[in-house]
Amino acid sequence: MATFHLDLVAPDKLTFAGEVDQVDVPGIEGDFGILPGHAAAVSLLRPGILTIHTGSTRKQFVVLGGFAEVSVQGALTVLAEVADAVEDFDRGALASRITAQEERVKGLEAGDLLDREVQKLDHYKQVNHHLQGTAMH
Repeated sequence: MATFHLDLVAPDKLTFAGEVDQVDVPGIEGDFGILPGHAAAVSLLRPGILTIHTGSTRKQFVVLGGFAEVSVQGALTVLAEVADAVEDFDRGALASRITAQEERVKGLEAGDLLDREVQKLDHYKQVNHHLQGTAMH
């Protein structure tokens, strides 16, 4: 099976580097999959779960903002504000982000900025919900 190279990078570390079969990315406009031979593309990330498929192995990572780029050569680079394996992710830090975002939303007037900030809060809550579900397994 064909593969492609992935670099998953956070400001403080290279979280993952290697050949993969598929990557499911939480894009700002919705989740999308990258397979070998994908066209060059760039997308902003939303807070969410990035899933790496290699053979029969599936690894999940929490990403909180950033962007993904598929190069002309087909390599994928994901630069994320936060990129931690689900099992290593600091859930307390996410709870703090949710609380801070709730406070931020309370102080905003109706309009585009409020809409964007509410959407960001919803994404944080979706990540939290996913993490609570994975803790039960």
